[in-house]
Amino acid sequence: MAELHVELVAADHLVWSGDAVIVSAQTVSGSIGIQAGHTPVLGELTSNTVVIRQESGEAVVAAVHGGFLSFADNKLSLLAETAELAKDIDKARAERALERARTSHDAAAERRAELRLKASMALLSK
Repeated sequence: MAELHVELVAADHLVWSGDAVIVSAQTVSGSIGIQAGHTPVLGELTSNTVVIRQESGEAVVAAVHGGFLSFADNKLSLLAETAELAKDIDKARAERALERARTSHDAAAERRAELRLKASMALLSK
């Protein structure tokens, strides 16, 4: 099966790079799945999880906050404002951050913490 090359980049560092058979992401226009041979596309990412499915069947899950995706010539670039791999998320720390955000009524921090928890839980179900 043809693979596509994927690079997930946060504003300040490369988060993940490798080959995949499909990538699922959420854009402002809706959900999108990208496979090799997809029509070239440019989209604006929403804060949500991105799932990168490798040929082995393993899923790489990331919490992504804003940014863009670009696909052409079997190369997908996910350029996020911030991104974190689910496997690197400390669930207890994310839960504490969510509680702090709720206590301080910081809606943006609350959304970020909720997404980190969602990504960490999504990894368990993949």
